[in-house]
Amino acid sequence: MRIDQWVPALHRGDAIGDSARLMRDAFRSWGHAADVYALEVDDDLLGDGCRWSEWRPGAADDVVILHYALPSPLTRALEGHRGRRVLLHHNITPPEYFEGYDPEMVRICALGREELGGLAGHVDLGLADSEFNRRDLEAAGFRRTGVLPIYVDFTRYRRPPNPVLKKMLEDGPVNLLFVGRVAPNKRHEDLIRLASYWKRFISPDVRLVLVGKLPRRREYFDALQSLLYEEGFTPWEVVFTGHVDHEDLLACYASADVFVSMSEHEGFGVPLVEAMLLGVPVLAFRAAAVPDTLGDAGVQFAEKRLDEVAEMAHRLATDQGLRRGVLAAQERRLLAFAPEAVEGALRRYVESL
Repeated sequence: MRIDQWVPALHRGDAIGDSARLMRDAFRSWGHAADVYALEVDDDLLGDGCRWSEWRPGAADDVVILHYALPSPLTRALEGHRGRRVLLHHNITPPEYFEGYDPEMVRICALGREELGGLAGHVDLGLADSEFNRRDLEAAGFRRTGVLPIYVDFTRYRRPPNPVLKKMLEDGPVNLLFVGRVAPNKRHEDLIRLASYWKRFISPDVRLVLVGKLPRRREYFDALQSLLYEEGFTPWEVVFTGHVDHEDLLACYASADVFVSMSEHEGFGVPLVEAMLLGVPVLAFRAAAVPDTLGDAGVQFAEKRLDEVAEMAHRLATDQGLRRGVLAAQERRLLAFAPEAVEGALRRYVESL
């Protein structure tokens, strides 16, 4: 049996593409022919991943898995495929978050959610990387559903961080870290306001490190820049790194005192797993898939009361007893995302087709 995966784009460091390649390696280890096909492939990944134009139909019992995160020609292709079909849903941000910032993203997200519903009658199995996303599939009319977490390669996080960047960030202030693309649903403005409260009422020695790809249109980013200057921050107190290499990402985690998320819409939240894996206590707004990913780990809050959230972040940074307890719970939670656990679930789903 052949098991191929389709992804809209294959970029190094992208969580969905990385997960797909790890799944492919698992399929091959079980004796299946398997490849990953993408509409866009980074040049340095050609040979590891394949261009979708190279894909050819196989036998009736072969499997195609579509990683669904954006509307694309892959949707119509899956509808027409005559082999066994699996959809792996990674969620699409509700379009209203982009209103006033990016009309094209409003259109893309609305179309993506519409296309998802159209696939309900065309797959043998609908998988999602969180229970939150699985319920999304159920609401869209998918009959048979399940949960398969994103496959994270734990060994990549044992590599040494960039020592120069790590030393630069360990210059005294408490480092509050968030990792995620700069997008309105991530609520970077709430993180800036949190840091502002800290600076005014707790200590001036605080830095907010924001790691993630900058938006393709400037409206949201410009609004954030205006806010941070209104709050009296310098660029070294609120640091937008943009996309970073893996060793730089590891340096940001290694120098972080607390990982703080104000995001209002996460389909899974790979950085939550990264923070747990790298021993950074997590403080997160309890929304969308965040409680699914964290389980009973980290510290979660249901209301954005900045004074209470800032005080809790301060405690996590300074109270060693509290910190040890939170980190111990996070370490236990990691068992749910260990490669062997994800691979075991993947194998059961494949065998059930």
